Amino acid sequence: MHSGRQRPAGAHPGQWVLIAPEAAIEPPKPPDSEPLFTKLRNPSTGEATLYLFNSGAQQLFEVKVYHEDYRSWFIGQTVQQDGRLLFVTPMDPLFLILYYLIKADKEQQGKYQPLDQVVLDSDFPNCPLLLKCADVKQYIHHVTEEKEIGSQKFHRYSQEKTLKWLKKKVIQTVKALKSNNISVGERVHAPTFISDKRITDTDEDYMRYAHGLVSDYIPEDLSKELLKYLGLPELKSPAQEPPLKKRKLSDVPVEAEDYTKFNSSDLKPKKANSKMSAAQKALAKVDKTGMKSISAFFSSKPKATK
Repeated sequence: MHSGRQRPAGAHPGQWVLIAPEAAIEPPKPPDSEPLFTKLRNPSTGEATLYLFNSGAQQLFEVKVYHEDYRSWFIGQTVQQDGRLLFVTPMDPLFLILYYLIKADKEQQGKYQPLDQVVLDSDFPNCPLLLKCADVKQYIHHVTEEKEIGSQKFHRYSQEKTLKWLKKKVIQTVKALKSNNISVGERVHAPTFISDKRITDTDEDYMRYAHGLVSDYIPEDLSKELLKYLGLPELKSPAQEPPLKKRKLSDVPVEAEDYTKFNSSDLKPKKANSKMSAAQKALAKVDKTGMKSISAFFSSKPKATK
């Protein structure tokens, strides 16, 4: 766990408490390339999301914030009022670049372009740093078609290549889930029906759950195409059972305080059970002469005579 990391430039001075791998917070080699917290466009929703570039922007990290009300931290002899806990995990920058490739493919009608002209965003000026991440140029061919003219390379989005690349991501995720003995069956089927029986994890359940995890980093349309590419049928909810017949109530409202009023259906005499137990038969033979009924104990007292 690392604490005391300064906030991004322009924010109020303070500190955060975060859990991060050493690669994310290692001291910078060049003095002007410190780790950078910055907002970039979320590849799934398109909204602003917090990320972290390590020293020199060689690697991208996703930042997740865990926050509860009324939480604070003791740091040394001081109290940190901002009780948020930040989790920093490595992330493939191709997911964020993919967002701009798809956007450019729609706007430019499939024209080849240099990457530095594609990964541009006036709302997020730090997004070109994605192209500085290690291995981006080496692996960009997984999601694009390339042309080289002279010493310059041009790219355009390829859905076919992207689906193959995403399928590999799904398979890798399945392997990680299985190796860590993570059960997914009940999580996959929970949105469709409720069952008291334990659901056995199947290969399809793992593929479907992994697809859901990968879909958190791609647009919705591409997620649907990936589902088809994986050959996964859509989950269908079982037909809802018809509601139970409700007893027809009297149209006259019943006051809560008056327990002597009931619906007419309640006043109908019920047919007595023809069969009696041995105890009931024995009680019926008892001589009840001189005995008071139980209702007599609860009747009003007679008025005293003068």
